Amino acid sequence: MALFDPPASAPGPAPDGDARGLRDGFGRHFSYLRISLTEKCNFRCTYCLPDGFRKQTGLAPELSRDEILRAVRAFAHLGLWKFRLTGGEPTVRPDFGEILEAVAGVPGAERIALTTNGYRLAHNAKAWRASGLDAVNVSIDTLDPEGFARITGHDRLSEVIAGIDACLDAGFEAVKVNSVLMKSLGARDWEDILAFVADRPVTWRFIELMRTNDNAGFHRGEALPGEVIRSRLLEEGWQASARQPGAGPSNDYVHPSSRGSIGLISPYGSGFCDSCNRLRLSSRGKLHLCLFGDEGLDLRDLLQADDQLDALVDRIRAAMPTKMRGHRLHDGNSGQTPHLASIGG
Repeated sequence: MALFDPPASAPGPAPDGDARGLRDGFGRHFSYLRISLTEKCNFRCTYCLPDGFRKQTGLAPELSRDEILRAVRAFAHLGLWKFRLTGGEPTVRPDFGEILEAVAGVPGAERIALTTNGYRLAHNAKAWRASGLDAVNVSIDTLDPEGFARITGHDRLSEVIAGIDACLDAGFEAVKVNSVLMKSLGARDWEDILAFVADRPVTWRFIELMRTNDNAGFHRGEALPGEVIRSRLLEEGWQASARQPGAGPSNDYVHPSSRGSIGLISPYGSGFCDSCNRLRLSSRGKLHLCLFGDEGLDLRDLLQADDQLDALVDRIRAAMPTKMRGHRLHDGNSGQTPHLASIGG
């Protein structure tokens, strides 16, 4: 039996307030770049890649370490200071450690973050922290081992939790859990999550299930508005906390009896895009101004040599006035996003 019955609407996040970085035609400032290192993933999550990753033929190769590094230098030159390595599953790349170290060494790259399914964290958290990784987001949709295996296709929940604890031991600045909000969330799941954050200084973030071009049926059956989480938190004495500079769209809530916090990301909520502060670079070199926009702007031809920096900066800057005010998910339009692993989320 599901824990929640959905209400009519959900609220949007508070304004970011961070004034550094590029500006678009609506006055929004951009300080944050998400870099997809790969579309590959070794998990088979029901809402993302239920049949597993399938290689497509005829596509350009993924960005090399040098190409990624040139892109980061250009965005840092433009004032962006937060960089997230994502995928797919970014750590399946054999050169992940070298990419991390190179990106962390770019002047102006003040905060390096990683989004991962967590399968390599337990053995690598300490080394990656030493290489310059500041923050980690780990995907977990349930703390029930059978449910975790059913959703991801892997019985690895204990390994992933061990990885989170390894990150806490390694002294990461922030450790967060990303959890897709679905109707199948039950009362036991809720209690398990509250107990998890009570004992650990982590933020468990519920993310509304987003419709993409290949999950329309699943979305109809499982989507749940974030307002159900917000209402439950307020009923149980949780209070909203202030957003930090460079933060994403999560509204976070704290409780005096909990070491950790609960976050809520509501892309279907009113005003969600008003405080957008992020851009995206695909694993094949396209700049995406919105996760759910149309065809991205190809930067790859300007990532081939160090002396192309000025031209690359100019192309990025020229693209900003074309950024949309908001996504079109309410119209059932997911743009060119085939699935959540394709552009780095």
